[in-house]
Amino acid sequence: MGVTLKVGMADLKIAKAPDSLTTLGLGSCIGLTLYDPVAKVGGLVHYMLPDSTQLKTNTNIAKFGDTGIVELYNQMIKQGASPRRMVAKIAGGAKMFGGSGISNIVNVGERNELAAQKALKKLNIPLVAQDTGLNYGRTVILDCETGDFIIKAVGKPLKTI
Repeated sequence: MGVTLKVGMADLKIAKAPDSLTTLGLGSCIGLTLYDPVAKVGGLVHYMLPDSTQLKTNTNIAKFGDTGIVELYNQMIKQGASPRRMVAKIAGGAKMFGGSGISNIVNVGERNELAAQKALKKLNIPLVAQDTGLNYGRTVILDCETGDFIIKAVGKPLKTI
């Protein structure tokens, strides 16, 4: 087992086997991984908002789904990953505030999940697994040796997707 690199909020990193990547506290944010099973290269972006065009001060590429996912993709290729072999997994996108009458503006988690699906479709990368929605936070780990995406949540069993 290699080292575990921490990915902060509005951050992204790339790692190669035997290393792993982790991010803590995914509420409405999305943790999106890209993985090449042959090169054993993985990437993780922890983005907070779906669309960078909605804010004037959008200098942090990793803060937004539309720009963070593309940057992760580009960095993966620079590290030897093949676009044809890449697969994606996502976690997070929880509805952390409000009840059933919550407006779409407040439901950032759902909009973040849709942003992931849209970006992956544009890049032609299959979304092979996800653990999203509901009303609880998650901590995730991407194992770059196996491609396993491990999800931890308080009071829930450990899940591997």
